[in-house]
Amino acid sequence: LEAIPAIPALNIARSIAFYRDQVGFNVAHQEGGFAILRRGAAEIHLWLANDESWKHGRPASPVVSGAESFIPGTASCRVGVEGIDDLYSAIQSTDRIHPNARLADQPWGHREFAALDPDGNLITFFQRSGE
Repeated sequence: LEAIPAIPALNIARSIAFYRDQVGFNVAHQEGGFAILRRGAAEIHLWLANDESWKHGRPASPVVSGAESFIPGTASCRVGVEGIDDLYSAIQSTDRIHPNARLADQPWGHREFAALDPDGNLITFFQRSGE
């Protein structure tokens, strides 16, 4: 089984730069408003959500595009990685570590921390204890 988080982004280039340059993901594919990034066995997909037509609609009209600009910043996911301590050090210098989720060993057997990407999506990076 495999699960791949799909993370909404207001600006694909800005999000790619964060995940590539700060988190160490490689860009496996990019076209238009979509990108696939990989770091070891971990993979994430970025998708563009910047539709602002909802701002100009009638108050009674439904929001229907599925890519509205208010979606980025509402997502969260957990990404298993290797080298959690090195990753934490790299991201710590960006001031994107969530203040309530600094690097710590958890009772469920993970060493983890959480960061906010450029749009405010919460990404928890973890490494299973003993790995």
